[in-house]
Amino acid sequence: MIYSLAIRLLALAYRLAVPFNIKAKQFVSGRKKLFEKLSGRFAGNNYKIVWVHCASLGEFEQGRPIIELIKSQRHDLKILLTFFSPSGYEVRKNYEKADYIYYLPWDTPSNAQRFVEIVKPSLAIFIKYEFWYNYSNQLRKHGIPLISASCILRSDQIFFKPYGNFFRKILRNFNAFFVQNQETKKLLGSIGINSVIAGDTRFDRVLQIIATAKEVDLVKFFKADQQVWVIGSCWPEDIDVLSPFIHDHSYHLKFIIAPHEINDKFLAEIERSLQLKTVRFSKAGYDDVKNAQVLIIDNIGMLSTLYKYGEVAYVGGAFGAGLHNILEAACYGIPIFFGNKNYEKYQEANDLIMRGGAFEVSGYADLKAKYQLLNSKPENYLLACEVTKSYVEENRGATKKIVDYCLSLV
Repeated sequence: MIYSLAIRLLALAYRLAVPFNIKAKQFVSGRKKLFEKLSGRFAGNNYKIVWVHCASLGEFEQGRPIIELIKSQRHDLKILLTFFSPSGYEVRKNYEKADYIYYLPWDTPSNAQRFVEIVKPSLAIFIKYEFWYNYSNQLRKHGIPLISASCILRSDQIFFKPYGNFFRKILRNFNAFFVQNQETKKLLGSIGINSVIAGDTRFDRVLQIIATAKEVDLVKFFKADQQVWVIGSCWPEDIDVLSPFIHDHSYHLKFIIAPHEINDKFLAEIERSLQLKTVRFSKAGYDDVKNAQVLIIDNIGMLSTLYKYGEVAYVGGAFGAGLHNILEAACYGIPIFFGNKNYEKYQEANDLIMRGGAFEVSGYADLKAKYQLLNSKPENYLLACEVTKSYVEENRGATKKIVDYCLSLV
């Protein structure tokens, strides 16, 4: 079969890339002797297993509230969490709410059969747009329910093309689709598949973050009584746009910068691009941050809490591969800026732009002009804040809808 051959070729490409790419190395080494590990862990298992699969870290944040609600309601169930990508597995391999955490073996017929027969899941939940032909076939063959959660699809995807019949077969292996929006429901309906609009579980996750967020005293001291921009998950392209804005002293702002990647090379590049006082969080004391204008976050895991200290957020990625999570900022009720090149496939970005809570920018001049509209008229700023806050509140509840259905099956 062409599909399985393509999967094998992709696996070979990763092995060939190992000497040259750290993620390829993690990708390959993480799957070594994987079936031996699985056989050892699941031998003699008497618990019902709920298998939750996420592509990477972003999908994990959508799967996480589902896992945690299942665990809180059903102590008789064990959670198996799998990742396709190292950027998910390596960050969350010690996640305490999952009982088993592994890489997903490549989607070949033999791997899928072996995996399902070893694990024997009672239920499988695939997050967002994880669609694997051989795994879905094996689950259906063994009579194991397969659920798609927080699913979102677009009309330009192969499922909806005249030549997409093979890939439509994958969708028909699912027992239920819980989708994010009306467009996805309509697209699935056009190929004869029913679905339920539940929304995006990330809304529940960000509201959970607010409820459990702890004070970061050093950041609070850095902010003092000044206005702060929190720049989250930024890349070099974002810094190029932001740098002249940061150097514009007419607004008397402070900035917290949390790069997407915290390697020393990028951190040093940020510091060199800013001709003003910066300090890295890991090296900062109260005296260091007192007179600093820019606080650079050189660790992973703080960003979702940092937005609480901002009057405005800028979220990176949209000048490159794609916009990062803006809901973490939205839940604190602040206006959000991001690049204008790659955000259209993110429902929340489009919604918030339409409502006036988020602003896409083409460059420095556009950023400054749109910020000026907020800064010069308090009513504009307050409206944007209300929009982002209410948007998150309006969309809560997807997790309960999905979990209630899933628990009725096991």
